[in-house]
Amino acid sequence: MIRLENLTKSYPSKLGPQYIFRNLNFEFPTENSVAILGKNGAGKSTLFRMLAKSEYPDRGRVLTNKSMSWPVALQTGIHPQMTGRENTRFIGRINQVKSLTKYEKAVQEFAEIGNRFDLPVRTYSSGMRAKLVFACCINIDFDIYLIDEATSVGDPAFRRKARQALVEKNTTAGMIMVSHELDQIREFCTSAVLINNGSLKFFPDLEEGISAYMEEK
Repeated sequence: MIRLENLTKSYPSKLGPQYIFRNLNFEFPTENSVAILGKNGAGKSTLFRMLAKSEYPDRGRVLTNKSMSWPVALQTGIHPQMTGRENTRFIGRINQVKSLTKYEKAVQEFAEIGNRFDLPVRTYSSGMRAKLVFACCINIDFDIYLIDEATSVGDPAFRRKARQALVEKNTTAGMIMVSHELDQIREFCTSAVLINNGSLKFFPDLEEGISAYMEEK
């Protein structure tokens, strides 16, 4: 269960607060994988960040009894002064990973950054950093993965590897996805939530949701 209760979110402007959502109440189904759809400016990214708790509403709350990943394509939660190994162990601890040694080894192998794993993250290229963040996330068993253009990380070979990892996770966990690529959405999602004028509508059939979204564009 993921429930939004009386959720209000706005951003300041010269014209006063610009509201994205006002007193929004909604319950996300968590038994399948859901695409968040909506035209530019509808609030997809804002909603996604609030689900991830990387941004907070003005009022109201997001309630869940599920463990959720951070958005796997965003390079968040990594400290640039710490090494890849130190960051990995820190992430493992805060996510209560049972075996830090096993987790550390799995992340190092998946990230494919060699001995750079023991260098500060500030020395990494953007691609190496993305690989580390993805590897840290995908090697933790969450109930729900938040996917934001996740298969765009790294070089082509790593993108294929990331995609396959998500395919495997999709058999045992739910996903909430924001993507501009409808082919990617069709690959991973079975239902959709459409954002329109600050309201959310659930479509249990993905294609119906995509059709409604295309009519708005």
